[in-house]
Order: sequence, then C-alpha cells, then structure tokens
Amino acid sequence: MSSATFGRLGFLLRWLGITLVVLLLLQLAVLLPLWNWAEEGYRQLFVDRLVTQSPMALVGVLLMLFGGRLDNPMSGRTPLRWVVAALSAVLAIALLVAVPMSISGDRAMADQTDQSLAAKKGQLEMARAQMENPEAIQQFVKQAEQAGQLPAQGTDEQKRQMVKELMGRQLDQAEQQLRQQERARDLAVNQRRIGGTGTAVVLAVSFVLVALAALL
Repeated sequence: MSSATFGRLGFLLRWLGITLVVLLLLQLAVLLPLWNWAEEGYRQLFVDRLVTQSPMALVGVLLMLFGGRLDNPMSGRTPLRWVVAALSAVLAIALLVAVPMSISGDRAMADQTDQSLAAKKGQLEMARAQMENPEAIQQFVKQAEQAGQLPAQGTDEQKRQMVKELMGRQLDQAEQQLRQQERARDLAVNQRRIGGTGTAVVLAVSFVLVALAALL
C-alpha cells in the first residue's frame, strides 16, 4: 500500500475514533441539565451511563491512536497522541472514581431489596401463624362464605378444612414467588457487581494502558 493510501486510512480512522468519543460525551451531556449529584439515583444513573458507554470510547481512542500512527509512523509525540493520552487519562480517572460509587450503589440496592424481602417473609410467617388460630380461621370462613367460595351445605369442620387448604395453596404460591424474587435479587446484585463495578475496573486499566501507549 502506498503512503497516500495509509494517509487516507489514517484520516478515516482518526475521525471514526473522534466520532465514538464524541458519542460518549453526548450520552453524558444528556444528564447535565438534570444535574443533582446529591441524589443517589442520579449518581448511579451517571455511573451506569459512563460504564456502559465507555467501551465505545475505548475503541474510539484506539482508532485515533492507530490513525495517528498510520499518518506518521516515525513521528514522536504528536498533538493527536497527546490528545489521546489526555482523553484516556481523564476517562481512566472518571472510571476509577465511579468504582466506589458503583459499590455503594450495589450495597444500597441490595439493602433495599433485602428489606422488602424481609417484610414479605414476615407477612408470610404471620399468615402461616394465623392458620393455627381458630378465631382467625373462623373469620376467614365467614369471608369465604360471603364471597361464595364455600358450599352452603358443608359442616363447620369441612368449611374450616377447605379454608385451610385454600390458604395453604395461596401461601405456597406466595412462598414460591418469594424464592423467585430472592433468586432475581441475587442475579441482579451479581450482574451489577460484575457487569458494573468489574467492568469499570477493567476499563480504567485499559484507558491507562492506552494513555501510556500514546506517550511511548
């Protein structure tokens, strides 16, 4: 390939890289009018946006670096390479700052979900305890009779037994749903821990390496 072809390819790669970096900045700029750093939800939204869009910017700075090297393979630290190093350093610092915020967000989400699940467990245990309370069962029998869920010709004992069986099925379904919610909680926490915090660390290291490569 001729030097002119390398020059055109380098020009194309540079602008493709710049475009990808600008797209990241635009994604973050959307949140600036709503700036409220004191709110936990806003911080987590900003961190999530930064982490999920940073791989695009990583490809962008790499394309800028490759394009610059194709243009001037023997040159030293050109202005473009300084720009790549600066952008990579800024993004690396931003991602390192995002790591503790992501960890705190993971913990807050887990605590909130645990409280909700604990409340549901408490309600489920109270409902099971009521099944051993004759007065509560009698009250449920009256409610079921008013709703037309019990046959009018059944004895009191039969009605109580039917109510217990109905309540047992409902409580079993509620317990199954609670287990599903616990599994969903564990999956969400692991996904945020690995896909969020872990990704932020890997990206920060990658941007540091790109910054160093740009200065070599």
